[in-house]
Amino acid sequence: MAAFFSARAAGAEPPPRERVSLRAATFTPLYSPEGTGATVAIAAFQLDAKPVTQGEFRDFLREQPRWQRTNAPRIFRDEHYLRDWAGDLEPGSPEALQRPAVQVSWFAARAFCRAHGGRLPTQAEWEYAALAGDHGPDMRQEPAVREGIMRWYVTPADEDLAPVGARPPNYWGLYDMHSLIWEWVDDFNTNITTGDNRGDGDSERNLFCGASAGLSTDRADYAAYMRFALRSSLTPAYTGRNLGFRCAYDGTGE
Repeated sequence: MAAFFSARAAGAEPPPRERVSLRAATFTPLYSPEGTGATVAIAAFQLDAKPVTQGEFRDFLREQPRWQRTNAPRIFRDEHYLRDWAGDLEPGSPEALQRPAVQVSWFAARAFCRAHGGRLPTQAEWEYAALAGDHGPDMRQEPAVREGIMRWYVTPADEDLAPVGARPPNYWGLYDMHSLIWEWVDDFNTNITTGDNRGDGDSERNLFCGASAGLSTDRADYAAYMRFALRSSLTPAYTGRNLGFRCAYDGTGE
């Protein structure tokens, strides 16, 4: 099993991906213990400027064929893994190579990031980076940005996703944090909202459904609540036609 998750296959190192450095910060997550608004410390890290494309994922599959559709063990992916690909190394038309890599499980996304010397971002890191607007680090000061994100969340996904990087980046220089795909995070399954309400006591009943919104630090940030709710529904083998990923890296790279 350990060999299956080795950092990278033998051969040439994969090319470095464009990264954005984010300084250390404190961040107030949407949920905190008992709704106290407690902050979390985020160490300096780097994040891929863009989501991983199908072309980049194809290159990874060439180097690590054990993650190809016909080889990946069923325990690490569901039946929809890379379902729309024409073959193990055939995402489709040339245009498809620039679209985000989706229908990829958490296991496969994590393996890709490891092969590139990185990891999946934590939920706090991703949400901190995604909080940026067009002109500043906090989109709550830019109502039009939040409204645009909500419009995407309530609009059915296009059959063919747009190419990665087609829209302008946010304040940090990160592309497609919103309005293209949902993204895997490393600790997706540690969310406060769960689907199992069999626990005892009011403290646990507060974690579910509408009650959990009352514990949020920003009840107006419905888009963030939707992300937390989606993550709570995932399993690591799950794949989705608009669920992709990008990688994170420790430190600033300086």
